[in-house]
Amino acid sequence: MKTFKLISLDIVEEKHEDITQRRIKLEDGLIINREDDHGRWVIEAYVDESYRDFFETMKENEEEIIIQVKITKQSNRPATFLVKPIDVNMIGDRMNVIFMGTIVDRQQEQVEWVLRQLMDEGYQGEDLLEEFKKRGQESKA
Repeated sequence: MKTFKLISLDIVEEKHEDITQRRIKLEDGLIINREDDHGRWVIEAYVDESYRDFFETMKENEEEIIIQVKITKQSNRPATFLVKPIDVNMIGDRMNVIFMGTIVDRQQEQVEWVLRQLMDEGYQGEDLLEEFKKRGQESKA
């Protein structure tokens, strides 16, 4: 297992077909790469109790959510995870929220976005494949 300092946490939410990010103000936090067969990570966020209802509801509904985190230092690129809150604990006037999930492959996400865009433009079959290859070469140039 490898443990890292959690620097920032954003919850990615969909509202009225818009994607927004809710910044969660961290008091402290850590992220653990379990290095298990399922590629799971544990994210622990230590936050103010004002988030209690938000996270309790999420946990009770067993919601799977997308989060973006920065690890170790603020200048690092955010990593995206698909997680579920598995525990919420009160600690005085603060609380910790523990998530478990897997990292999302941003490259795969980009490929799916390009394919969706091409399909929306009406490409299909061999034409879709050829246009996908063409745009892939253009992006490398």
